[in-house]
Amino acid sequence: MKKFGLFLVGVIAFFVLLANIGPLLGLAVSLVVTYYAVKEFIKTDSTGTKILWGFIAFIAIAFSIANVPAVLAVVAAYILYVVYKNWNKEKANNDIIEAGDPFTNFEKQWNSLNK
Repeated sequence: MKKFGLFLVGVIAFFVLLANIGPLLGLAVSLVVTYYAVKEFIKTDSTGTKILWGFIAFIAIAFSIANVPAVLAVVAAYILYVVYKNWNKEKANNDIIEAGDPFTNFEKQWNSLNK
């Protein structure tokens, strides 16, 4: 039942990620442009160039804010990662058998002799 739940959550997260792939790409491009614009803004000394790079950074930030649905894609990608990690996780086994215990083999042989 746990595998079915993980599968269901994984499928839903996959479709949410697939539906929001466009805004995710738009967010990535706008963040790259913002990073480059801020980097150039800090590097330049000219007032006119600073105004230009500041305006470009402002426009790129506005595009980033417009791509807020991309946050859903990021959350869906994280949920897919968690589902992938938990898919093959086995339950904790409470029956601890020590391989180096000499009495374990003795008890098995004693039980087989008594039958």
